[in-house]
Amino acid sequence: MGRTGVLLLNLGGPDQLEDVRPFLFNLFSDPEIIRLPFPWLQKPLAWFISTMRAKKSQENYRQIGGGSPLRQITEAQAQALEAHLQQKGQPARVYIGMRYWHPFTEEAIARIKRDRIDRLVILPLYPQFSISTSGSSFRLMEKIWQEDPLLNRIDYTVIRSWYEQPGYLQAMADLIAQEIDRFPNRDEVTVFFSAHGVPVSYVEEAGDPYQKEIEECSALIMQNLNRPNPHVLAYQSRVGPVEWLKPYTEDAIEKLGSEGIEDLVVVPISFVSEHIETLEEIDIEYRELAEEAGIHNFRRVPALNTHPVFIDALADLVIDALNSPSVKLAEVTQMKKKVKMYPQERWEWGLTTSAEVWNGRVAMIALIALLLELMSGQGPLHLVGLL
Repeated sequence: MGRTGVLLLNLGGPDQLEDVRPFLFNLFSDPEIIRLPFPWLQKPLAWFISTMRAKKSQENYRQIGGGSPLRQITEAQAQALEAHLQQKGQPARVYIGMRYWHPFTEEAIARIKRDRIDRLVILPLYPQFSISTSGSSFRLMEKIWQEDPLLNRIDYTVIRSWYEQPGYLQAMADLIAQEIDRFPNRDEVTVFFSAHGVPVSYVEEAGDPYQKEIEECSALIMQNLNRPNPHVLAYQSRVGPVEWLKPYTEDAIEKLGSEGIEDLVVVPISFVSEHIETLEEIDIEYRELAEEAGIHNFRRVPALNTHPVFIDALADLVIDALNSPSVKLAEVTQMKKKVKMYPQERWEWGLTTSAEVWNGRVAMIALIALLLELMSGQGPLHLVGLL
């Protein structure tokens, strides 16, 4: 049978305040995130952006304990997944590959080679596929595979997305039910799904399936919840002078408040681990906004973390992938066409204080475009990103 491995993919986050600036530098140094006509500008601009954003970002991380808990939680998920796979008769080593901080994807691949893994399941910790999350990691891995002939001996397969997985849906429904039951008027509680947003151009121009999968996922979770509660879906963490998926979370909260809604339970639907966008953006920023809007009974569903039903669902995903035809990286990185990242739209800056953690890579796109225009003396530039 050989040695089996599982590679969990995630974004990564600074472990301590001193890591914030280099983490942001890595984020903005990625040429797959912002395609520039002058490659030599990539790192200078990344240095500029990370330096300008570091102090504010450090303050955000200070509010949640001085660093991101993402690595610790992901390591705990990996250990739990190993144990569940062992219990199911499918022993495997589980590795962690972060996109922008330690342990980097490259570090994980080095360990996989060292351990002489023969079969590998690549599993992103993003239930829904987006070109800005799973897609970015997949493209990096495709490049690594192309440049290292030794990796060709590994029989690998990719799980593209898994938002329909029954165990995942049940775990989400269970957590929502627990929070609803804390309210005195359970049936009147509004279930508020808050997903991380993406620019509309990703969906309409690049064919990103993210919005469709988020909508289907929220509907499936409500089916599993099987309660009469109303539900709403909105998108958080928009950045930059482009149109993002709507409704925006802050607008939706204010609208619910104006309609007299008093009981709200927020569900971070695109996150399976606690990190800055749950602990700071939702728990602090959106809670304050809700209170100002008149929503005084505000609760947030915890992230799945190591919920046993969720970990069992991940184990089932791995076993199913091992018993199914292989899916290769080239099959999951193809999109319809490139994304125009700098549309001819009016200036509307919507930067949130913690948005760089997921799609902060587009936070300064308009600034970069303007800088390039000034340097070149030409008309508007189109920054092309394959997020």
